[in-house]
This record gives sequence, structure tokens and C-alpha cells, in this order.
Amino acid sequence: MTLNIAHRGARSIAPENTLLAAQRGFEAGADLWETDLAVTRDEQLILFHDDLLVRTTDVPQRFPDRAQDPFTTFDLAEIRSLDAGSWFVETDPHGQIAAGALSEADRRACRGEKIPTLEEALVFTRDANWRLNLELKKLPDPMAAFPVVPQVLAMIDRVGLNPDQVLVSSFQHAWLEEIRERRPSLEIQALIGYHTDRPLDWGDLAFATYNARATLIEDETIRQRKQDGVAINLFTVNEAADMRRFMALGVDGLITDFPQRLTKLRSTTPVGNGEESER
Repeated sequence: MTLNIAHRGARSIAPENTLLAAQRGFEAGADLWETDLAVTRDEQLILFHDDLLVRTTDVPQRFPDRAQDPFTTFDLAEIRSLDAGSWFVETDPHGQIAAGALSEADRRACRGEKIPTLEEALVFTRDANWRLNLELKKLPDPMAAFPVVPQVLAMIDRVGLNPDQVLVSSFQHAWLEEIRERRPSLEIQALIGYHTDRPLDWGDLAFATYNARATLIEDETIRQRKQDGVAINLFTVNEAADMRRFMALGVDGLITDFPQRLTKLRSTTPVGNGEESER
């Protein structure tokens, strides 16, 4: 069955890369959640996606003179002082509040959400008996040279997460090679398709699993890679029609902002005349 991977948690119904989004993804029936590693000025591991804090926090109000500075210039205490949830209620980025998918209680729960630490994310995943896809992203200055891999591995060890509960993905394939050397028991997945206007670069197929940009992949390429024995996850797949098409092609996983939608689709399977029946 095609894996249901909650992109930055269930970010269509909760503020992305928060523990609330992870919880919502878990409740939505996702097989695992995907999130992004970031590092603060004082070398603390957190979850965050953008280089800047302005899109998903109240940094313009809290630190108006630093609103356009990268997260790597903030220490953990400053990061934790930010509201990383109210923006979601105010902007409704995926239209799900307008669609009635969130109750008043759901909306209240979003407000005041904090940027989590990696430790908190790993503990949540461990205690939920769930799985996590941790994406290692290139860090902006002044933390560009931070030793990401050993610090992440040390945190995984500290929390006591089972190796099968966490995997690491990255566009920085050298980091994945480093993990393969340091911790061969840990699953790694190579991200490809960073640039939306360039063909996918599969290299020499050095990795067992590739996470590829869905808009850049052809059906025949999926078939060929499956024949090559390569596992394929696609990002970011949100529309039901695309989910059905990729599942029919046998992709291994779909990284989606709407895990609740994919859960519903996976509960049905086509029968001979094209109708659907409950599985």
C-alpha cells in the first residue's frame, strides 16, 4: 500500500511543523510525518522550514528590527517566545477553516503553538509508536557549517528512538552518505527536484529510496524506476485525482498536506467496472 506521509504534519489543518500538526497527522491516519530540521544560534535543534521566521510566526511584532533575519540568528529562548500558530488561523493557508474542517476548539488550539525542538518531536514520535521522516536542510549563515549529522544522531540516541521509527531525507546527498557510514541501520532517502524548472537528477541511483517532486516526474519514469528496484515517494501531492493516479502507478509513498484526504482514498479500492468498494 502507498504510504501516507503527512507533510510538515497535517499542515492543511494545523500550523506546519508544530506538535499540533504532528498530532493531527497521527489522528488523520498517516503512516508517518515529515518535518524539517533547523538549528538556532545557540546550537539547539528545532523544527522549522523557511530561512526566515516571518511567514509562520509573530516575529514582526516580537522582534520588529530582526523580522527579516534568518532563524539561525535567534537563540532558542527567542524562538520559543514566538507564536507559531496564530498565523494559520488568520491566513487559512489551505482553505480548510473556510471549508468548515476546523471547529472553534481546533482554531483555538492553533493559537500560541510553539516551534518545537527536535527532542520534543522525537519523544512525540516514540511515545505515539509512530514514524518520522526528518529532512536535513541546508542551514543559512551563521550556522551553515554546523555539524548536522552527528548532532542529529546523538539526539536520536538520547531519546532512545528505535531505528525503524525514524528516517532521514535530504537534498544534501553528502549528508546521507555520512549517515550511511556512521549509522548504516538508519534509513536514508534522497530528495530530488529542488528546482522546479529542471529535470529530475537521479544520479547513479546510489540510494534505495528517492523522494521526487511530483510535478517533474513522468509515468514512464515511475515504471522504469520501479523496475530498477528503486522506491519512490512523491512530494507534494494534494489533489485526489493525483493521489489516485500515483497510487495506481505503484509509488511507495505520497507526501501530502492532506493526509486526511489520502486516508479516505486508501480506504477504497477500484473494482472491475471502475466503481469503488470499501476495503
